Amino acid sequence: MTYLEILTALMPVLAVFIFLVIFRLPAVTAMPISLGIVAVLAFIVWEVPAIRIAAASMEGAMIAVSIIWIVFGAILLLNTLRNSGAMDSIRNGFSGITEDRRVQVIIIAWLFGSFLEGAAGFGTPAAIAAPLLLTLGFPPLAAVAVSLIADSSAVSFGAVGTPLIVGVDQGLKQGDAVAEQVQASLGNQPLEGFIQEVAQSAVMMDLFIGSFIPLILVIILTKLFGENRSFREGLAIWKFAIFAGLSFTIPAFMVATFLGPEFPSIIGGLVGLAIVVPAAKKGFLLPKEPWTFKGEKALSETAARTMPLYKAWLPYVAVAVLLVLTRVNVLPFKAWLTAVEVKWENILGTNLSTAFEPLYLPGTIFVIAVLLTIFYHRMSKEAVKKTIQVSASSMVGTIIALLTAVPMVRIFINSGVNEAGLLSMPMELAALVAEGVGGAWPLVAPIIGALGSFISGSATFSNMMFSLFQFSVADQIGASGQQVVALQVIGSNAGNMICVVNVVAAASVVGLVGKEGAIIRITLLPMLFYVAMAGIIGFIFIS
Repeated sequence: MTYLEILTALMPVLAVFIFLVIFRLPAVTAMPISLGIVAVLAFIVWEVPAIRIAAASMEGAMIAVSIIWIVFGAILLLNTLRNSGAMDSIRNGFSGITEDRRVQVIIIAWLFGSFLEGAAGFGTPAAIAAPLLLTLGFPPLAAVAVSLIADSSAVSFGAVGTPLIVGVDQGLKQGDAVAEQVQASLGNQPLEGFIQEVAQSAVMMDLFIGSFIPLILVIILTKLFGENRSFREGLAIWKFAIFAGLSFTIPAFMVATFLGPEFPSIIGGLVGLAIVVPAAKKGFLLPKEPWTFKGEKALSETAARTMPLYKAWLPYVAVAVLLVLTRVNVLPFKAWLTAVEVKWENILGTNLSTAFEPLYLPGTIFVIAVLLTIFYHRMSKEAVKKTIQVSASSMVGTIIALLTAVPMVRIFINSGVNEAGLLSMPMELAALVAEGVGGAWPLVAPIIGALGSFISGSATFSNMMFSLFQFSVADQIGASGQQVVALQVIGSNAGNMICVVNVVAAASVVGLVGKEGAIIRITLLPMLFYVAMAGIIGFIFIS
């Protein structure tokens, strides 16, 4: 490739980095500009026909619509619970478990956050966990930082497996068909089976990485925000922290193995809460003296609960139950819901096609849970109206960003049809990088995944952008495509800690707008730990 062709292939990453990170433009501005630049360079330098660029953009827009529906459903449910008073009861319930701030971080940011990631994803956990911690008396910077760091391992299976069943799935396709080199490697194995194997590999690695995240959380909390600025105060509960880590990662591993990529974070989070909360109440593996912030008095439940705790939690429980019932193959519900399909074949006369099942999307489950909550919590018409208005208005920027970010990724992936005699952009980059890195690629693969999340704002986008790239490099160096794509997934988890979009969103809900740099400086080291550990594990077991 010429230097201009290399620059063109890298532009989906470079453009977003320049406009979103360096120029600090909001995503609603940066993403449309990036799409325009990538489309123009694809036409001029890569010589992709204009009709194919337009078709790839429309394909991306349809994929984005499915993601938008998930995000809207999650936000609508969250605002419904806020306006019904359920979130107040949930918050007060957490404060009554323990006075120890280290344990509260583990329960709220790690376990409850993991459940929220599994049910909603797309930055929702930090946006909920950070305000909860702030309400309990945590410093705003601490609340945001630990919430972002905790939202990592669960990201592989966020939004009911979206990073895998949408990100990796779409990332390994060209049009509506599996990419040729991927299909050649899979043989008769369906892509769905390959993705489940990737999920198993990713969560297996997380048994050795993610299980230590709770310990990292409490060490950062005591070192940066404690009165004594001490590592020891965090290490003092290392047994409990690792116990809490395994309480999520082991159930997640079992679910990924036997049920698939949709449920590990949802069920792992719920099982972890069911194990860790009673253990914390009994002081299991905990020091006798609770750890609190400087000059802080013991906590007390001064705020009256607006409703019983079981009633407040029931909508989230309903979501988990409905998601499981509609995704287990032995039950008829999955077939019923997937029978309704929105499909666009041969877009603009090209071989590009795409489809989604609106009733099967998690967003529909969220809306059902919202309707149940409205009646069960006896919400007034005014509260319902306010919930819908706030939720809809908050989606404007997200819609613009998604409707431009996903088409940009699809142009990048579908650039293999061109008049320049080039392979697709990810394929050409794969050949170039594989030649330079060779057998050491497993050390690099997680970094690519993290970079994708950091730039694009989503693990799903990262996997969509780089899964084919990663698979192609594995093919070039003779490594396992399954393992290398799993490293991509793990890397995208790590990148979620420093993802600009998530950082900005979480900072805004606790009044830290303008402090994004300070937040990233805290979350950067845990991210590097996560990526380094994944690379080392991958290098040992793949090389």
